[in-house]
Amino acid sequence: MFSVQQKREIADAVQKILRATDHPELPAGEIQFSLHVVGAESWSWADIRNNGAVAMPRVNQHNERQDPRSTERKEASGGT
Repeated sequence: MFSVQQKREIADAVQKILRATDHPELPAGEIQFSLHVVGAESWSWADIRNNGAVAMPRVNQHNERQDPRSTERKEASGGT
């Protein structure tokens, strides 16, 4: 549902929001979390975890092409 870059940006934003709560039970280092996003269709979903938990992300070429910043999307449309 999201490109690898989009997932990393979302994970960074969630980490920042959680850290901003200044909750005393949060760890000093990276906060572990898992976010499940349900899309408009039954086959459309994404699991997003904190960046430190995903050392080698799986790349779905369809999702990469959906990212407007993706070089693959530009190449597929004939752009540069």
